Amino acid sequence: MNGLFQSVAENAVFVLEFILIVAAIFLAALFLEKAAQKKRGVKEPVFTTRKIAMIGMFSAIALILFLFEFPLPFAPSFYELDFSEIPVLVGTFAFGPAAGVMIEFLKILLKLFIKGTSTAFVGDLANFVVGCSLILPASVIYAFHKSKKNALVGCIAGTLILTVFGTAFNAIYLLPAFAELYHMPLESILAMGKEVNPLMTEGSIVSFVAVCVAPMNLIKGAADSIVTMLIYKPLSPIIKTGGAGR
Repeated sequence: MNGLFQSVAENAVFVLEFILIVAAIFLAALFLEKAAQKKRGVKEPVFTTRKIAMIGMFSAIALILFLFEFPLPFAPSFYELDFSEIPVLVGTFAFGPAAGVMIEFLKILLKLFIKGTSTAFVGDLANFVVGCSLILPASVIYAFHKSKKNALVGCIAGTLILTVFGTAFNAIYLLPAFAELYHMPLESILAMGKEVNPLMTEGSIVSFVAVCVAPMNLIKGAADSIVTMLIYKPLSPIIKTGGAGR
């Protein structure tokens, strides 16, 4: 715990930026959720006591899955796949976009309290933002018209946005940020990609993200979406018991 507080103190400006980004995404989700309610002609509280309790439960499940990461044969070892967005996506469909952003944020917060940060919060911000790039499009599309078809369309849209945004985010921000954080040339990081993936063009960041990052994002989005589509309907009556949302 002391290590976490020390990391916060050492990176106070970045932590403040992190909080502002979380707040901005949450407010955007809240606005879109209210717009969807207006479009559907319903008015219900965004948060209730039961919803808050369920948000906590889904955050804990997401954390457990977050702790299990799997290496990929086509990407360097610092890229690992996890399926923590499955409970986030289920919770988002059940309780709305704003709740989904809260589940995603609490997952990161719990991880920080348990494991701290080894990336000066850069990796933690990336996981939050990239996770939201999947759950927000999916849940917003579903929120405007709650049907199985819209859930599927939302998942497809979310997967595509995750793949494109997550890949571009790595090229534009994450890889340069990690190079600066670890005081190593960007070329050294790119060389790690070339070692494990012969399809990559040496020294090219565009090639790196295209053959190492994009496939991982596509696999993650597709797997999370497929599992969510399979389990959400059977779980929905249990989740919604007591009027926890639709």
